[in-house]
Amino acid sequence: MERLCVTITANPPPRLDKALARDVPEAASLSRTRLSKLIAEGAVTRGGEVLTDAKARVAEGDVIEIAVPEAVDYDVLPQDIPLSIVHEDADLIVVDKPAGMVVHPAPGSPSGTLVNALLHHFGGELSGIGGEKRPGIVHRIDKDTSGLLVVAKSDRAHHGLAKQFEKHTARRAYLALVHGVPDLADPRLIGTRGVSTAPGGEISITSGLGRHRTDRQRQAVFFDGQGRHAITHAKPLETFGDPACLTLVECRLETGRTHQIRVHMAHAGHALVGDPVYGGRRKLKESALSAQGFASANAFDRQALHAAELGFVHPATEEEMLFSSPLPQDMAEMLAALRG
Repeated sequence: MERLCVTITANPPPRLDKALARDVPEAASLSRTRLSKLIAEGAVTRGGEVLTDAKARVAEGDVIEIAVPEAVDYDVLPQDIPLSIVHEDADLIVVDKPAGMVVHPAPGSPSGTLVNALLHHFGGELSGIGGEKRPGIVHRIDKDTSGLLVVAKSDRAHHGLAKQFEKHTARRAYLALVHGVPDLADPRLIGTRGVSTAPGGEISITSGLGRHRTDRQRQAVFFDGQGRHAITHAKPLETFGDPACLTLVECRLETGRTHQIRVHMAHAGHALVGDPVYGGRRKLKESALSAQGFASANAFDRQALHAAELGFVHPATEEEMLFSSPLPQDMAEMLAALRG
């Protein structure tokens, strides 16, 4: 049990949790969420009085004592699952996730996940995230999307990385194969609500994103203040077919919402090849492709989406870090067949 004394400085926020989030030393690595839990658990006192209300008023000069318990074991089974590790240090790990792997255990996927694999890899050597010895997941990619993820190994790293993803300063670039050609001269595309042109041949898609009103497994595009704000930038890199009917696109995220690229590209009329949820009834034009290219793309059985670049500032060293991942074998073979 560690005991931390915090003196409230001048002009404090009006409530306890916000004041502590401001004045707790950064080295303590206690996020506001973690502080709120400690308050609710009765671990925060002022002059011997237990403070359990996060909205309690504080004043300059108040001395707040926080009892921070040792991190407890995380109730998820470690599993010996191979991992492709791109980078690892004392604070974080960057992995290249294969398609087909779920990131976090859930009722439908209690095992075989990235978290199960990481717990085995770390062997219990975690300083604790939110009071538990667990990997700190600050962003996710879909089960059938491949590519790069950064995971925190300490509260300090989790707090610092989460801030960057919240402020949209982390770089995330994806490669996607989509139906059609996102052409800036196409009146249909530019006439689609939320779609605008951007420098360098890009299109930008801006909307709210939220759960579909009738299908709770899907996300949907919303406007007029509904849904969570989302922005995707898409740049065509290469087209396939004669006439062109498929495009390799680089998608950069300003925000990171559930299924964001898949929903936004489908909204723009360019759904991802192989997407079972948002692909609709898009059919490939057999006459426009070689027999090999048509067969490969037509048989692709997941959304053709790969998290190819990931950049952020290291939360401990403040070093700028940028990682890249080559296309996985299935996508690389499909593109080779389309080029052939």
